[in-house]
Amino acid sequence: MANSSSGMYVNDDCKLKFLELKAKRNYRFIVYKIDEQTQQVIVDKLGGPQETYEDFTNSLPEHECRYAVFDYDFTTDENCQKSKIFFFAWSPDGSRVRSKMLYASSKDKFKRQLDGIQAELQATDPSEMTLDIIKARAL
Repeated sequence: MANSSSGMYVNDDCKLKFLELKAKRNYRFIVYKIDEQTQQVIVDKLGGPQETYEDFTNSLPEHECRYAVFDYDFTTDENCQKSKIFFFAWSPDGSRVRSKMLYASSKDKFKRQLDGIQAELQATDPSEMTLDIIKARAL
């Protein structure tokens, strides 16, 4: 049996889709999940460029952990258009303890595979990742 902290495999598709989000802006967000059977991180959902932050938060399951990235566009006080890629560790209170531990122990290894993340947010409840929080963290 693979050790969950070191034996987690990151599917190549995870990195490819992230590069497409970062370089080509094909996606607004990507939701990743750990397939506990195969012990690998896989792409769960892709959000198109026209999707909103609300679409993104609605795509996170209420009682299951996920990793996610969101490409947040904003305008600075100087009126400059910018974007920042956020990494989310979604670990809702209602999810299984084993799942929370698996996601927590694999997070740093997975995040290192995604080169270009500019901010990170951990949330156990939707109130911890409102758009206001994202805006404040982006500036």
